[in-house]
Amino acid sequence: MPLQMNREVFITCAVTGSGGTQDRSPHVPRSPEAIAASAIAAAKAGAAIVHCHVRDPETGAPSRDLKLYREVTERIRDADVDAVLNLTAGMGGDLVFGPPSTPLPLAEGTDMASAEERLEHIAACVPEICTLDCGTMNFAEADYVMTNTPGMLQAMGSLITELGVQPEIEAFDSGQLWYAKRLVADGILKEPALVQLCMGVPWGAPDDLNTFLAMVNNIPTGWTWSAFSLGRNELPYVAAAVLAGGNVRVGLEDNLWLAKGELATNEALVARAVTIIEAMGAEVIGPDAVRERLKLTKRAPQ
Repeated sequence: MPLQMNREVFITCAVTGSGGTQDRSPHVPRSPEAIAASAIAAAKAGAAIVHCHVRDPETGAPSRDLKLYREVTERIRDADVDAVLNLTAGMGGDLVFGPPSTPLPLAEGTDMASAEERLEHIAACVPEICTLDCGTMNFAEADYVMTNTPGMLQAMGSLITELGVQPEIEAFDSGQLWYAKRLVADGILKEPALVQLCMGVPWGAPDDLNTFLAMVNNIPTGWTWSAFSLGRNELPYVAAAVLAGGNVRVGLEDNLWLAKGELATNEALVARAVTIIEAMGAEVIGPDAVRERLKLTKRAPQ
């Protein structure tokens, strides 16, 4: 693979996620107000794109509540700093089995929704970008499966395209990237596509450099991509992604720490990413440049 470092880099900040991190750091935002405030602070620190989930304001548990999404998006859009809005569409595909001796009935935490339900907030809030997790995967939990069948992905991809929203293809392993290319070939998603390489998420693609470069080498020419890893490897992956020709994602969804013993905020992680990128001789680009590159249209909610 020839060295083709990216000289004009955009940063995505993944603000809060849906994992069980809400009680591990006081900086993980829960309420719509706190999520929006953290996203705005990240944008001021240099993030061109803010990627948002919502949580129950009381418990911090992941939520699909449309009212929460509306409040988050309205607050971000009304802010005194611009950002490209990227909402998750990953909720509603959670399958939790019972123990191996009695896998059925399905256990608490199962949340299976239709394609239309999974995209209700996308249709209502009309972000510029929304995620599309391009495959089914075992996560670290013993009996939990993130479920995205080919039929579901075809339906969701078609609906996202009809809404005029740019899908961010989330590829957790090489097979998911393979299927993303099929969705484009079948005309369900448009080309050039936008890809997020999700490295080091148990039990998807490990974040060693051999696997990472194999994933990078399978992205079609002309597509735009970013990459991230989890925990202590989040910030090293800033440099790895830029060096390999891509863009960058950081944020509390993926990592709670700025350094050993020092809890991070979203804006601190973005600021550190800016430092790394600029020290490599690259430029951090803003939301207008991202819209131009990805042909995004900023629209009002429905």
